[in-house]
Amino acid sequence: MLQNPLQLRLEKLEPWKQITFMASLCERMYPNYAMFCDSTEFAEARVYRDILDSIWEQLTVKTAKVNFERQLEKLEEIIPSSEDFDFYGVYPAIDACVALSNLLHGLLDRDYLYENMHKVSQQSVTTVAQLEEAQTGEEITNENQKENEAVCGEWDVQWAIFRPLREAEERDIELIKDLRAELREEGVSNIGISV
Repeated sequence: MLQNPLQLRLEKLEPWKQITFMASLCERMYPNYAMFCDSTEFAEARVYRDILDSIWEQLTVKTAKVNFERQLEKLEEIIPSSEDFDFYGVYPAIDACVALSNLLHGLLDRDYLYENMHKVSQQSVTTVAQLEEAQTGEEITNENQKENEAVCGEWDVQWAIFRPLREAEERDIELIKDLRAELREEGVSNIGISV
């Protein structure tokens, strides 16, 4: 498990900030799932997109009512199995689904929000590390992770999402919308996949 000082700081964030942080990381993993769906016609990437959008909406629209249990059921129907596909793209796609699942579990049981946020953060960096390992054949550990540009880049992005959230004093709808818009416009995933 790769560690970073960021993880201790995340714990101190208020719930809306933790949810926004997770949604931001899922937004970055979405292109990995979308590309997998395009390549395989396994499922509609739109389903993932809609579930994630419902979470963003809940963060920004006071009156939004979302049935997170139903969203979780919908998500479970579109998670691919690595046994059914013979190409690497299935793994980042599964990771994206696991991250979104952790986010939904956090929303369903707020007592475990931090644990789930930690899992989403870890999932995103693990996706990056595993691709690097697959390409180089070298294991990435806590000790050598600073030598890996892609892994450092992933932690940098997580810090960049964390900082404005930490600074926000109250639930800042504009900040949430800006984060979402920025990540969507970039449209590049944690492993460099573009939508």
